[in-house]
Amino acid sequence: MDGYADLKQGEKGAWVSIAAYILLSVFKVGAGFYFASEALTADGMNNMSDVFVSVAVLIGLRIAQKPPDTDHPYGHFKAETIAALIASVVMAGVAVNVLWGAMQSLFAGERPAPDLKAGWIAIAAAIAMYAVYMYNRKLAEKLDSQALHAAAHDNRSDAFVSIGAAVGIFGSQLGLPWLDPLAAVAVSIVIGKTAWDIFKSSTHALTDGFEEDKLDGLRATIGRTPGVTYTKDIRARVYGSRVLLDVIIEVDPNLNVIESHGISEHIEKRLKAKHKIMEVHVHIEPGDVPERTP
Repeated sequence: MDGYADLKQGEKGAWVSIAAYILLSVFKVGAGFYFASEALTADGMNNMSDVFVSVAVLIGLRIAQKPPDTDHPYGHFKAETIAALIASVVMAGVAVNVLWGAMQSLFAGERPAPDLKAGWIAIAAAIAMYAVYMYNRKLAEKLDSQALHAAAHDNRSDAFVSIGAAVGIFGSQLGLPWLDPLAAVAVSIVIGKTAWDIFKSSTHALTDGFEEDKLDGLRATIGRTPGVTYTKDIRARVYGSRVLLDVIIEVDPNLNVIESHGISEHIEKRLKAKHKIMEVHVHIEPGDVPERTP
């Protein structure tokens, strides 16, 4: 039940992100229009998309807390991944919209430089968002939540986006007004890249993909378990923020059932303690008879 308690605690990070994004998006979009800054407006649009992302994460966390049932014997942890996939599509749509508006502004001819106050607003927003990133990162590390880790990285990228917007605004004050819409283009690219990264990782998890280097780490832990003579096969898949593992090992054929079962339990305890694996299924087969020293 610890996993469900972690999901419940993880909602705090989602709520903090939602509150921050709503306040910042309203303030940035309003200030962007008032001070004639394409970059600040685009940054605010980015935060609006992040509201949907955070809401999707929150809904995913809520659904993932449902206990296992006859249709979902492993629980509903994949709801987190599905929510992230939906959020990535929303972010991609916002990226296209921001890019279209910025490109129109770039080729619209002469336009007045935005007010310098817009730049300072962007800097203040970057500091606020970085503070949210620090909070969510610490919470994610404490709970070992992949969903919150992703949310924290999104918070950090938003802080950098605001800094980029400020650079474009300050640059336009130096006689380079095209820097402001160009910064908006950069913002749209960042939004699109974040959307693609989330989409890629979500689809990889939903199709039961698993990183090879992590699999090698699990194999090494199993191989170092006393009594294991050979790791014949190992398969893992991501289930939300949890990992399910199936492994086939070989042991000394002279061992009895109780001794073999003890090795299996030792493997499960080691994997859960070191790698925080949710479920481990160990299948034991007799290996080659080890050479006996006279």
